[in-house]
Amino acid sequence: MTLTSKKSNPLNGIANIPGDKSISHRALMFGGIAVGETLIHGLLEGEDVIATAQAMRKMGAQITQNDDGTWSCHGVGIGGLQEPDSILDMGNSGTSTRLLMGLIGGHNITVQITGDASLIKRPMNRVIKPLEMMGAQITARDGGRLPLSLKGARDCLPIEYELPVASAQVKSCILLAGLSAMGATTVIEEIPTRDHTENMLRHFGVEVDVTKTETGADKISVTGQKDLHGTEIHVPSDPSSAAFPTVAALLHCDSHITMKNILMNDRRNGLYTTLIEMGANIVFENERIEAGEKVADLIVKGDKPLKGIHVPASRVPSMIDEFPVLAIAASLAEGTTVMAGLEELRVKESDRLLMMYEGLKACGVNCEMTEDTMTIHGNGQAPVGGTEVKTALDHRIAMSFLVLGTVTQNPIIIDDSAPIKTSFPNFVEMMNRLGTDIS
Repeated sequence: MTLTSKKSNPLNGIANIPGDKSISHRALMFGGIAVGETLIHGLLEGEDVIATAQAMRKMGAQITQNDDGTWSCHGVGIGGLQEPDSILDMGNSGTSTRLLMGLIGGHNITVQITGDASLIKRPMNRVIKPLEMMGAQITARDGGRLPLSLKGARDCLPIEYELPVASAQVKSCILLAGLSAMGATTVIEEIPTRDHTENMLRHFGVEVDVTKTETGADKISVTGQKDLHGTEIHVPSDPSSAAFPTVAALLHCDSHITMKNILMNDRRNGLYTTLIEMGANIVFENERIEAGEKVADLIVKGDKPLKGIHVPASRVPSMIDEFPVLAIAASLAEGTTVMAGLEELRVKESDRLLMMYEGLKACGVNCEMTEDTMTIHGNGQAPVGGTEVKTALDHRIAMSFLVLGTVTQNPIIIDDSAPIKTSFPNFVEMMNRLGTDIS
């Protein structure tokens, strides 16, 4: 399953970016517990999202793909999830696992959950603790890892919970459990995280109350045992997936690509803010609101060199998945780029901080790493490359080094391309249509 990426010509054309993974997961889950039909356009049909669909089906939701490519969900209503007759295998998806644990935690059913070799290494304690406060009973491996058994609360208790770490997945897990509780469930976050759950709950007719504490933290509340109503959803294109052709185009002089219908949520666009600060020519056109989310078309031109900058830790939540590909951009920038506050990268699909550091060093990039920072010293020149990079079953590590291989002096090989299908099934085909040489 290896792939080789060779130095390529400039990228040109329209990049067809798949649907946003975060919104696709939520569309299936919320449609699965809503009353009536939910019609979904543009669903990401990657392995992670398909795992969510299969899990919701096992718990009683009727989910079908229509002949025109749309997906229909007929939900079971709040409190209507059924106990599955087999284990839920969530593959590689931490988002599916943590959000589904919230949904299940508010139902009086028992569910076993497992995942692939990467997912079972990821800690779940951060969602186990609040769910147990709400009445769920959870038995997991050491460190709160999968496989685990979750018995949902007989009578789900509303809680007020202050997030110890900035995590949209933990916030969403608690709010989804709170949909089954009698009363208001509240999450307090000092650092704003992705608000897709709040936006989509509103789209399904749920009242989400957001206020400020005395310290300025966000206080998000939902009142439970109120129906979600089936609706129509147009899933925008994934900005995290769009990041790869964006950076590839910026690294090639005379590149000019267009990407349509890209999600531009203020809490997801940190990479694009950072690239523009580095000197990137990125233009946003046709900006609009769809299903409660900001959307725009992006025009990217590779017509100027990038400059090294300092990326503040406060920006991490808005670009947590994009640091691997940002590191690629920084490798060819002129000057030093410092990325701070990266401790969360240690517990993603892999230890992304370590994997990027080791891969970049192997490709000849001058970089340094601490427990929560990465510093990359670019000189505006293409690294040597000419190595095989270990990806540790991480799709973003794999795609990032394939992007780097389009500019290095010698080809870059990644050891396993299979994980790319979890989020971007047509990645290689799309990149090669734009002008790269990946085989």
